[in-house]
Amino acid sequence: MPSRVSAGPADTGRRNPAQAGKVAPAQGGKLAPAHAGKLTLSPDSAVAAEIKALVLSGQRDAARDLFADLVAGQQRRAIRLAYQYLRDAHDADEAVQDAFVKVFTHITTYREDMSFEVWFTRILVNGCLDLRKARARRLRWVLPIEASEGAKAAEAGSGRSVEDTLVTQARVREIAAAVDQLPERQRSVFTLCHFGDQTTSQVSQILGLSEATVRVHLFRAVHRLRRLLER
Repeated sequence: MPSRVSAGPADTGRRNPAQAGKVAPAQGGKLAPAHAGKLTLSPDSAVAAEIKALVLSGQRDAARDLFADLVAGQQRRAIRLAYQYLRDAHDADEAVQDAFVKVFTHITTYREDMSFEVWFTRILVNGCLDLRKARARRLRWVLPIEASEGAKAAEAGSGRSVEDTLVTQARVREIAAAVDQLPERQRSVFTLCHFGDQTTSQVSQILGLSEATVRVHLFRAVHRLRRLLER
């Protein structure tokens, strides 16, 4: 079962808001520390640094306005990633909103030399793991995927037949079941890369692995999923 560890001053956790909570689970349920490494920072990282500067200078209203833009850019990816961990649209939305609140509350702990996406993803994944622990019925990822209200509305307006919709939903459930059968490390890497839109470099920092190791786990995960889905 995942446990909380400290991973640097930029993360947030309940025991010490200015420090890391935990990162996604590694082999055997243990959580790995962040892997140090160089990466090119994104535009959102620069925005986060600007928000931090505004808060430190006492311009919180301006910081909130800028933060709203940051949320808009990150929200869709965050919802998709949280949903893969929680398999419940309401819980995913709750985890994402909580993560954004934590980010703004502790933005002054953000390190300008760190990718904002990596920092935010750690906070989000930690929140998802907390929610899974608090709700034991979801700890083993046994619930089938249900389409969100937005997805249902999109399907309703797409002109697709009921049969097509049912086939698509069945395929989604089949893929989700196959992902659940992956070893923990492979599942974490695959989920972060394919549902969290993280690069292998970013995943290496989130999980505390070398990028080469992340690539190996991703390759093995994809290969295993293909075999599972061909049965």
